[in-house]
Amino acid sequence: MCCFSRAVEEVKNTRIFARLGAKGRQVLVYQMALEAKEDLAMVLPIPVVKGTGEDGVTFFDLSKYAGLFADLALLFPMPKSAGGPFGEVSRGVGAAKLKVQSVGAYDASFVPRVADFSRLDERFRLPAGVWDEVPGYADFGFAVFKLKAGHGEVHPMAFAFPTATPGQVFFPTLHIHDGEVHDREVFDHTLYLQAERGPQRGGWEESPGLPVTRVKCGLTHGMVRPEQHVYRNVMRGKFTNGDVVVDLPAA
Repeated sequence: MCCFSRAVEEVKNTRIFARLGAKGRQVLVYQMALEAKEDLAMVLPIPVVKGTGEDGVTFFDLSKYAGLFADLALLFPMPKSAGGPFGEVSRGVGAAKLKVQSVGAYDASFVPRVADFSRLDERFRLPAGVWDEVPGYADFGFAVFKLKAGHGEVHPMAFAFPTATPGQVFFPTLHIHDGEVHDREVFDHTLYLQAERGPQRGGWEESPGLPVTRVKCGLTHGMVRPEQHVYRNVMRGKFTNGDVVVDLPAA
C-alpha cells in the first residue's frame, strides 16, 4: 500500500521487491491491484541522499514483464503468513514544473523534497500539510506515478535511487489513502528482498532456489539478479502504519 493523491475504492495484493545495488543505490519494484474512479497519483516516499536532484532517480519500464511477481512467488513452495518489523518511521513563485517521464503505462516524476510538490499538477499532490503529521520525512524524496482511473492490476513500477541508508533496505509501506494518517492500517503485502545474506530475524523466509530458475531476469533491466537468493515476508492484517526498514548483516 502507499500514499494516494485522491480517494481509492480498493487497493490489494501489494507486492514490493527491493535490493541494494551498486554505487550506493537501491532498486525498488512495486505492483498492486487498484480500483479508482478518477485519475490520481501514487506517491512513494524514499530515503534519498540529501541534495539529490530531480534527475537523481532512474525509472525503468517493466510493462513487458507484468508477471514478474507471479514468477517471484514461484520461488517459494507455499504461501506463508508472517509479520515483519517496522523501521521508525518553499513553495517558490514561478517554480519550473518537475520533469515527467513516460514509463510504460505511467507518467513518473521524482519530487526531491516536500516543498517541490507545488510543482506538480494539483490532481497529483497530497493534501497540504499531510507530511507535517508524519515525522521523519523532512529529508525524503518522493517517486510519483500518475495512474489512470480503472479497476485491476497495474504493471510493475520500477526505479533506482541513491539511498541515504546504506546497509538497510527500505520498503515504502506507509498508508495515506484519504488525506489522513492513521496509527494502524490493514496490510495486504508481500515483500521480496534480494541480498547475498538475508535478514536474520523478522519472519523472512529464504527461497530454496535461485531466481534464474523461475524469473526472466533479463526483462528486469538488471533489477533482479539471477544468482542471489530471494527472501519473502508476507504481511496480512492490521499493523502499525509505517515503512519497513530491514537491516542487512555485514558480509
